[in-house]
Amino acid sequence: MATDAPPPEGGSPAGPAQPRTEAYVAAQASEEFADLRRSYRSFAFPLTVAFVTWYLLYVLLCSYADGFMSTRVVGNINVALVLGLAQFATTFLIAWLYSRHAAGKLDPKAEAIKSRMEADA
Repeated sequence: MATDAPPPEGGSPAGPAQPRTEAYVAAQASEEFADLRRSYRSFAFPLTVAFVTWYLLYVLLCSYADGFMSTRVVGNINVALVLGLAQFATTFLIAWLYSRHAAGKLDPKAEAIKSRMEADA
């Protein structure tokens, strides 16, 4: 939130020195950043496509396969309910997998880029 208040009195701004715009442009053009972006995309895009396909399949089955979706599995539990609950399960599974992927592959690479940029500033 922006304010009209003047900056605080004193010598240097609080916190670490911020890299200049040129440093961000150079970091973005680096092979290290390209590797980080590649690691993210190679994980996120296939899983996004798979989940959207799975979700659309569920919607299409609900719309056009009434007989199949109303098939009872156990008691009053039918295929539609099982697949609907599986949607939630896959959402949580994808979130967990992404968390592991980010902690193991993305965060260390991003931290290395950040540390290098802060050291250069």
